[in-house]
Amino acid sequence: MAILDQLDVLACPHCGGPLSLSSDGRAVRCANGHSFDLARQGYLNLLGSKQPRNADTGPMIAARDHFLSAGHYQPIAERLSALAAGSGSGADSRLLDTGTGTGYYLATMLDRITGARGVGLDVSVAAARHAARAHPRLAAVVADVWQPLPLRDGQFDVVSSVFAPRNAEEFHRVLKPTGRLLVVSPEPEHLAELREPLGLLSIEEAKSDRLEAALSGRFEADEAVRVQFESALDGATLSDLVRMGPNAFHLDERAIAQGLRGLPVPFTVTVAVTISVWAPRRP
Repeated sequence: MAILDQLDVLACPHCGGPLSLSSDGRAVRCANGHSFDLARQGYLNLLGSKQPRNADTGPMIAARDHFLSAGHYQPIAERLSALAAGSGSGADSRLLDTGTGTGYYLATMLDRITGARGVGLDVSVAAARHAARAHPRLAAVVADVWQPLPLRDGQFDVVSSVFAPRNAEEFHRVLKPTGRLLVVSPEPEHLAELREPLGLLSIEEAKSDRLEAALSGRFEADEAVRVQFESALDGATLSDLVRMGPNAFHLDERAIAQGLRGLPVPFTVTVAVTISVWAPRRP
């Protein structure tokens, strides 16, 4: 299990103490007696509470796997990996991907940076179960990004957040002083062609300004790279695209199917994101 190779960067979610493997090899424990079972699928649940209702479901993860495995967002993954590799990451690097989902982006980064190891963190058990199989050097952990992360201080060279929530204080804490935070955010043009016919969630206005306001206390902007391209998608792929993200919580199956029937096939959508690079501010 990849998780056993990375116990040194993990921490107990209850007391923050280091974790070690139990004598029977079935769980990890801290010195205060808190114990967490190792899932046979290879992930470790350090959530410390009940999974929230908005955690990604099994069908959402399956749809995302179909979509991402087909390479539809590969230009994003490749550019993200290049930025991670260019952030001083070498063979002994530690990468953290928060809201990792299927582990696709982290696995791509690990392929690019030979010998690096990564922790994929997600609040969804279904996501962690899938991510644990995404790469032999990927340790999948169930945890909530809005809570104190079950990770030790200053352990990571790169923290990435791809279409995921961001906890600036905790990201700053677990990054090395020389590390970098990589954030992938959608631009207003992202999937704009689908927004009206399918009733998709809109992109927040002034999203970049809000991102800067949220991070500026702990980070300073280093670089920003825009990735934009068009992709012609068939009906099944469009369905996966809608069902793999937060729109799945707001649209029922009937509404999705009806909206898709009104679209020509293949249907061309715009993919537009910005990958911003942030350096941690020093005290």
